[in-house]
Amino acid sequence: MAAKPFAPEEARRTVGALRQPAVFCNMASDWPGLQWNVDYLSRVLESRPIKFRLGKRQERNVPLFETQCSYTEAKLQDFVAWSRGQTASPSEPFSDYLLSEYWAYADYKYIAMLFADKASMFEDIKWEDFGFPGRDARDSTLWIGTEGANTPCHLDSYGCNLVLQVQGRKRWHLFPPEDTRCLYPTRIPYEESSVFSKVNVVNPDYSQFPAFGQAKPHVVTLKPGQVLFVPRHWWHYVESIDPITVSINSWIEMDIDDEARVGEALTKTIVCALKSAGSPDNGDVWLNPTEAEVSSHEENLLYLNLAVQSCLEKQKCHCNKSTAFKSGTAIRLGKRDFRGQAKRTEPAEEGADSHEPAEISTVPFGPNLVAVPLKLDEQAPQCQAGGAQDSRHRVCAPSSPSSQLSCGFGDEHSCPRKPERGEAEVTTFSNKKRTGGSHRFSPISTNELLDSLVHPEVIALVTKILMDKQN
Repeated sequence: MAAKPFAPEEARRTVGALRQPAVFCNMASDWPGLQWNVDYLSRVLESRPIKFRLGKRQERNVPLFETQCSYTEAKLQDFVAWSRGQTASPSEPFSDYLLSEYWAYADYKYIAMLFADKASMFEDIKWEDFGFPGRDARDSTLWIGTEGANTPCHLDSYGCNLVLQVQGRKRWHLFPPEDTRCLYPTRIPYEESSVFSKVNVVNPDYSQFPAFGQAKPHVVTLKPGQVLFVPRHWWHYVESIDPITVSINSWIEMDIDDEARVGEALTKTIVCALKSAGSPDNGDVWLNPTEAEVSSHEENLLYLNLAVQSCLEKQKCHCNKSTAFKSGTAIRLGKRDFRGQAKRTEPAEEGADSHEPAEISTVPFGPNLVAVPLKLDEQAPQCQAGGAQDSRHRVCAPSSPSSQLSCGFGDEHSCPRKPERGEAEVTTFSNKKRTGGSHRFSPISTNELLDSLVHPEVIALVTKILMDKQN
């Protein structure tokens, strides 16, 4: 058996040093999990029902959020037959959905729950090869979809992400944290640990979201056997581009997530308080299907206090350490009612109590580690293992250097796109006098108020104030 391009310790140091998305090649070629195609999984799961999200195939310039999708429960065999165009009887779960009009996605399926009675399968996924001993399929999530299935553009509040592609190809559109203002963040629909973008990044409406023209998309088509690393707080939109896709991911918690949990508890307290209030504009479906129910203000305030207390205690424990990753469980909390279920503690690395692996000065990019490039041309990164070159339409045309404005947190501007010749300048409160136009006031809705109150920058600032007061 050929040696891996990176030893576990080297892979973990590399993951800790990466500040941009990158694709690892030839690191999972011997994993039994690469056999987890839909035919294999349908035999293993037999008659177990799985919840599928169905989205309408249509051209649109706004995101299709999960609150706008249809849902059905079906056996994986039914899904496979439907995805291959086999005729379904009127009683079958996909009978109301034409494959030509809908895509289907079984997303966020926690393997620890899905295969609870087949524990031997957990060892088929070997994240220990990336320097995380004891991490396997129990700490992983399964995704099965048809062509067109997608996840709305969002950032994850916690940790970083490793993604193994098993079957078919997925295209990832990734944006750095400094593009946050350019992506118009929102917490409606509300989902714990996910900040959504209002922009349809593959078909943007520049008249409504002009700042998106300054975003810096990194795009990659992930092929079977490859592992994608998504750094902390990188935005991502993911779409399946083959008839059937299967992928497996694991969210890696980090020490810095302790403070992020305070911010998430604060966000939930504010969102639930305002959206639960009696108001004519609060009739929208604002709670994501991933969330079980609306918790009370008392419950949210209790959780906020517990998050602050826990963060303070952990800061004291780690004040003399400089660690990146947690040594305990890294299952993402708050998704699909998974909190507290199948939680376990990983065995610590030898010597992990005293130090983390030493930092590396340079990232070893090469044929086995390929950086995901900016979308400036149609060239997709190629691994030594091969794979077809892929191309599609551009996300947006690059602007001239003179019109580039920073989208970093704390910037004064909101990344406006420089108007082209003959194009009207957008009138805002700040430029009202300069343009000579009159601003037509429209009432502020609850959701618009929330977009300001729970904006990532605002939450980060209030979190700091709360922590400083306690300190």
